[in-house]
Amino acid sequence: QAQLVESGGGAVQAGGSLRLSCAASGRTFSSNGVGWFRQAPGKEREFVAAINWSGSTIYYADSVKGRFTISRGNAQSIAYLQMNSLEPDDTAVYFCAARTGPSARMTINEYAYWGQGTQVTVSS
Repeated sequence: QAQLVESGGGAVQAGGSLRLSCAASGRTFSSNGVGWFRQAPGKEREFVAAINWSGSTIYYADSVKGRFTISRGNAQSIAYLQMNSLEPDDTAVYFCAARTGPSARMTINEYAYWGQGTQVTVSS
């Protein structure tokens, strides 16, 4: 079946940068909306960024706007999340997700396909 796998997580100091990739197997997601979400310990999973099939529509959570950039990828990596000026509050497991439809959406229940997550740890 379809699979999404995140990569690029790690441990960085505050102010540092990371670039997350989302790889797909089993099917192509080039015509699907893609999103990034994160979950910190003891907290609910929250929206980070979303992009539609063409890249013409992009949404960001207020907490990451101006620091993070979501982009479409190719058949191998369907999306990226460039994270700059990282803060300790960005520490979380980051998930990529894909919709069945082409639009960008900000709600967790809009996404049918999920990766297993990649850990991002930002130290102060």
